[in-house]
Amino acid sequence: MTDLSFIETWNEWARNLSVVFLAAAVVVVLIYVVRLALTKEFKDKYDFINKSEINNLWYASLLVIIGAGLFANTLIVGIGLTWFFVRLFVTIMLALIIGVIVSNILKFYYPFYVEKRLKKLRFAPRISPKTGKPMKLLSEEEEDVYLDEGMQAEENIFSIDYDVWVDEETGYTKIEKYNGHLHALQCSECNYQTLKVVKEEIVESPTTTTEGELMKYFKCTYCGHKSRKSFKIAKLKETTTDAASSVTTA
Repeated sequence: MTDLSFIETWNEWARNLSVVFLAAAVVVVLIYVVRLALTKEFKDKYDFINKSEINNLWYASLLVIIGAGLFANTLIVGIGLTWFFVRLFVTIMLALIIGVIVSNILKFYYPFYVEKRLKKLRFAPRISPKTGKPMKLLSEEEEDVYLDEGMQAEENIFSIDYDVWVDEETGYTKIEKYNGHLHALQCSECNYQTLKVVKEEIVESPTTTTEGELMKYFKCTYCGHKSRKSFKIAKLKETTTDAASSVTTA
């Protein structure tokens, strides 16, 4: 009798807690969606998605798994204390397995989808606040005149990548800053997007007359595959040209 009373009490609390966890998951997702919708600038959306989306989905998933596990644990009633602990153990094990599956999906598969969205946001036409017309995205060669020596040095070693947008009518310029190797690449061995830069080494420093060479070392965080690739570093400029007026940096 005592056992059944204890189980009934547990079932009641577990049902109530499951509702709380599931509601919390919905709140986490809604807050993220609302904050994203209220973010207007493409660059700000890019940074927000890149920084928060996968983490928010993971937190929401954990809340759903816990809530669903608590609710599922209450579906079997009228059993003894031994079977109560058995079903509790089975529920925890299933929750852990589902958690690992969801974690792997968010870590190894979902980044492909995020990368496509981020790329679309990064290269979506920027609108000039001066004329209301689309601005021009400059090529790597064209943008150097708008970057100071420090910015060019960051690009040369691939630690930072700058996008320069120009309003050709007014000369208004907007510079956006991106991490040079923020996102993992697709591994040639396992095909997951888990190949990351682990080391960069300047093999030959550039001069004003010759290009330099940078060696980047990659390692897959999933299968452990290692590779390296050589990149050219642009020649040093002897003089710099003043950038156009009205430059903003994002």
